[in-house]
Amino acid sequence: MVCFLALVQVHILHIAFEKLGLSPEMTLLLLFGSLVGSMVNIPLFSLRSRKPIQYIELPLWGRIWQFPLPFREGRTVIAVNLGGCIIPVGLCIYFLAMGLVDPVKLIVALFLITVLCYMIAKPVPGLGIGMPLFLAPLSSVIIALLLGSSSAAHLAYTSGVLGVLLGADMLHLKDIKQLGAPIASIGGAGTFDGIFMTGVVAALLA
Repeated sequence: MVCFLALVQVHILHIAFEKLGLSPEMTLLLLFGSLVGSMVNIPLFSLRSRKPIQYIELPLWGRIWQFPLPFREGRTVIAVNLGGCIIPVGLCIYFLAMGLVDPVKLIVALFLITVLCYMIAKPVPGLGIGMPLFLAPLSSVIIALLLGSSSAAHLAYTSGVLGVLLGADMLHLKDIKQLGAPIASIGGAGTFDGIFMTGVVAALLA
């Protein structure tokens, strides 16, 4: 069952990258790089943070009393994930350099996706910033189609990836200080998640 699900996922990813006009060799390289790169987090800097409120429970006089523990100062390491952030962003830069994305339409789509992601992304204590997984890719596809782009898949992929990066991740860095997460990995499976899959789903649906 696990092997079957893995094959299905690889097939879906292959279809998505094929719609972006990538060769089978480049698709295989991206899949391998994303898989291996998902285990690599590159630290950038750290922020002073505060641990979330914790309570200790004590039974007294027939009741359970909760006493808050004092805040403890800590640090949160901000990192970028190789497979979930650097590779998708690099692919966006490649599309722009090849002229596959209209810069004007990208600015419009990117602004809308960034605002949407900023509004729906919410701090999750002890974890980081969370947001619904499919809202960003669906929105990027709709916006790309409404803008009438001849390369809707490329526009949806690029605006989706960069919109999540800016709106959900970069603009919410200030909230990380209050969450007490030991590491915030942009594009990783921990604190920040969804950049890679946002791009894949957007390209698949466009």
